[in-house]
Amino acid sequence: MLDIVVEVKKAQEGDLDTFVKLIRQLESRLYGLAKSIVKRDEDCADAIQETLLKAYKSLNTLKKPEFFNTWIIRILINECNQVLRLRKRTIVMGELPETNYPLTAHGADHQTSDLQEAVDRLNDTLRLVVHLFYYQDLSVKQIAEILEISEGAVRARLHRARGVLADWMNAMRMNFAGI
Repeated sequence: MLDIVVEVKKAQEGDLDTFVKLIRQLESRLYGLAKSIVKRDEDCADAIQETLLKAYKSLNTLKKPEFFNTWIIRILINECNQVLRLRKRTIVMGELPETNYPLTAHGADHQTSDLQEAVDRLNDTLRLVVHLFYYQDLSVKQIAEILEISEGAVRARLHRARGVLADWMNAMRMNFAGI
């Protein structure tokens, strides 16, 4: 924790190499989060690029350096939402998003991919909380801060998402078993 505070303060003092080092440590997490929200690689690149520009320009506004990771994740979520808003305005008929995600069930080897597909089918609100909790390893408290909601709301969304996922996975198993 102390290391990140020192690194962020150095970056705030204008050390671009330190800022790049901080970003490199978060690179895969940022990409994974962006991909879970916007889906398309080009949209991920746009959202991440805008996030990095905004973060660098406003780095001096970060009052508590220990919250750098949650701060930049919040910026990324906002940028991803902006990309989605722009996409909705410019969507063409040939690029309509898929609304039917068939689950594959080919044995235990595909269980992980089936679960990922089920997570992808969750609505945006639930999918984001699941991704932050399970894939980004953020605590309920950190997620609440990032999303600006109560910890109870985070726990409720996780509970709801787990229920939906369990129902979908059970339905898939029953379907596969021919029941």
